[in-house]
Amino acid sequence: MNGPELKALVSDWRVATLIILILLSIVAIYPHIDQQGNMATNLQYGLDLQQGSWLQLEFRAEVAGFTTDRPMGEFITDLSEKLDTEVLLVDPTHLEIRKYYSQSDLEPIFTAAGGKITTYQQGVSKATAEDVKHILENKINTLGTKDAKVNTLTGMNNIARYIRVELAGVDMKQAQEIVGKQGKFEIRVQTTGNQTEHVLFGDAITSVQNPSQEPAGSDRWGVGFTLSESGAAAFRNGAIKYGATVDPANHNLVMLLDNKTVYSAPLSADLAGKLQADNIRQLYASTGAGKAGTVQATNLEIHLRAGALPVDVSIAGSGGVSAPLGERYKMMALLAGVFALMTVGFVIYFRYREPGIVLPMVLINASEIVILLGIISLIKFQLDLPTIAGLIAVVGTGIDQLVLITDEILHEGKVPSPNLYLKRLSRALGIIVVAAATVVIAMLPLALMDLSTLKGFAIITILGVLIGVLVTRPAYGRIIMQILSR
Repeated sequence: MNGPELKALVSDWRVATLIILILLSIVAIYPHIDQQGNMATNLQYGLDLQQGSWLQLEFRAEVAGFTTDRPMGEFITDLSEKLDTEVLLVDPTHLEIRKYYSQSDLEPIFTAAGGKITTYQQGVSKATAEDVKHILENKINTLGTKDAKVNTLTGMNNIARYIRVELAGVDMKQAQEIVGKQGKFEIRVQTTGNQTEHVLFGDAITSVQNPSQEPAGSDRWGVGFTLSESGAAAFRNGAIKYGATVDPANHNLVMLLDNKTVYSAPLSADLAGKLQADNIRQLYASTGAGKAGTVQATNLEIHLRAGALPVDVSIAGSGGVSAPLGERYKMMALLAGVFALMTVGFVIYFRYREPGIVLPMVLINASEIVILLGIISLIKFQLDLPTIAGLIAVVGTGIDQLVLITDEILHEGKVPSPNLYLKRLSRALGIIVVAAATVVIAMLPLALMDLSTLKGFAIITILGVLIGVLVTRPAYGRIIMQILSR
């Protein structure tokens, strides 16, 4: 191919887009030599490909379907007192009980409270499972642990029984300590300037409510929480001692988690007045209006719990990968990818016996993998064995579609005229788009459901199909046209 032909090919927008994406992907992957003299990249590896541990936690709670003739508020309050735990209304016919009881244990208690159990399932509601997930993620991030994944395993009925925590680069003992360790939560009162004085620790908080609007129906959000008797006394004494009750505007209430400020605001005038007269156990921290207020309220709920989960959990399963085994898996995955590309190249050469066709096919196939790895690096997606399987699947489906384009163009073994070429290419791309849509639809359930081991495979397969349809197939069509015209 001479200079003008090569320039015309590279300047075509389809080929230029492919080249630009490849270069950007290499920058994102950033292959380099680290300080130890080893080859390193920006790619993050999951447990399958490096040392790490995983824990599967089982929620010690249950969701019970019920019926009752009593007023809902009275019924739930009565149950909460009899069961000595939080009881939340999930929907008009289901309650979440945040303490483990068997169905046989619950039935007489429900009957005594004026209700009847209709269904029973161990686990928590989807909303509580998400709260637990956020608390664990916040705790892990606070401790500076990298390459961690927390996945809730929620069923079709929106009840989650398990949550899985994966900690790459962490041994089992440390993983159990991270998951079980409670953060240090403290409430202080501002005195003068930026100085603050201790009032109470997080162990004085007996319960934390879900984020709510105050007053009900308004756009202002916040989180309610309850103090113990001693905690309420310490809070009142501190507020009076440091002047927060008489000059609340200049004496903020400051909340810290592991010595980091997570909330700072003055007492309301109403609360300041009440504290002058008596201990107040029920408090409400306002976080503001709109979406920002909602987000801050959700975060504050997590901080108020100080890393403590809203329900007890037990370890239902655990496992890990040693450093040597992780390195072996990583090398095997690399060899599998290289072997897949080599096998594809051999089969294609056996079919066409023309290096001018085989080489572009293999390079286009390899470029898809490079672009996919670049995207994975940018979005901090972990590479594990299911993800590697997705990459290899992309190699297979990709070469199938390239063969389809080539065979359609070389119908009857003849190089078509330019007009006929474009018609055949358009027909081949139409078939590929339909096939790609089918693959995406088939993979969507796996990508959206809480099947953590298969989610990576589905996401990579979908991304590979989209990159092929939008970028590499059109570029290959232009490249093979230039080659065949010679």
